[in-house]
Amino acid sequence: MPFSFKDRNILVTGGAGFIGSNMVKSLIAENMVTVLDNFSAVDDRFLKPLAGKNLKVIKGDITKQETFRKLQQFDMIFHLAANSDVKHGSSDPMIDVNTNDTGTVNVLEFMRRSDSREIGFSSSSTVYGETDVLPTPETYGPYRPISSYGASKAAGEGYIFAYSHYYGLRGSIYRFANVVGTNSTHGVIFDFIHKLKKDPKNLEILGDGTQRKSYIHVDDCVNSMLYIHGLNRPTDVYNLGNTGTTGVLFIADRVCQKMGLKGVRYNFVPSKGGRGWPGDVKLAHLSIDKITSLGWKNRYSSDQAVEISIDETLKTIT
Repeated sequence: MPFSFKDRNILVTGGAGFIGSNMVKSLIAENMVTVLDNFSAVDDRFLKPLAGKNLKVIKGDITKQETFRKLQQFDMIFHLAANSDVKHGSSDPMIDVNTNDTGTVNVLEFMRRSDSREIGFSSSSTVYGETDVLPTPETYGPYRPISSYGASKAAGEGYIFAYSHYYGLRGSIYRFANVVGTNSTHGVIFDFIHKLKKDPKNLEILGDGTQRKSYIHVDDCVNSMLYIHGLNRPTDVYNLGNTGTTGVLFIADRVCQKMGLKGVRYNFVPSKGGRGWPGDVKLAHLSIDKITSLGWKNRYSSDQAVEISIDETLKTIT
């Protein structure tokens, strides 16, 4: 890694969640880490094994400005807190506006007031919408997100660029593909396992079964975030994904196989255009040429990330 995250005072918003807890685990040995989380999506189960002198946990809501008044300057902020329930954006888009947009602006305002200079932001491949260029590079545009989640992430990116221009902040904006792995609390693998636990003979699959997306293991995701921010000087955007894609039926087959189930009936529930839900992007494949040109290489392929993540998720579900 070209830059060492060592002896730094770091804030991780959403640090109790899936990607956040893995980020904390990666940083905790050599840095002072403060987690800010409202624990609405998950309790502190992923943070308990990390408890020690280098970890401070604060319960707080990023949508409220008063949350930040108790905080002091940080060397680095990984802003990972967000409403991650992409499916339900069509029924209540204001959740994305309030949590993802207002929350991000509140983080940036705190940075401005406290003179905290560096931010890593969890954006998403959903900012692109349904593109006619696959794999999709960072230069693709104009953005046409088809979900309020994607729109809110695009807005968050815009505010980070604006604050960087106004106040000299340095930001790394990470557009995630589908992240899977340890501590996952949602997503297709998590959902399939839970559905099959309830009914081992039938599996409901949202969509028409033709969806293909790129998956990245959370270890590769977190390590690439640190790698890129170490190299990045001006505020810039990076796709974090994989060179290949994985189909939803491959995932269903592997989950059934690893659970020892045979003859499972697949029941498809497509919405408009065969999508899994309104706002779902059926074919998502990010170009990762930009990050690989800087020397980064994922440990796991898309299919491997899925396989490993099924095993990891099964271990945590009783």
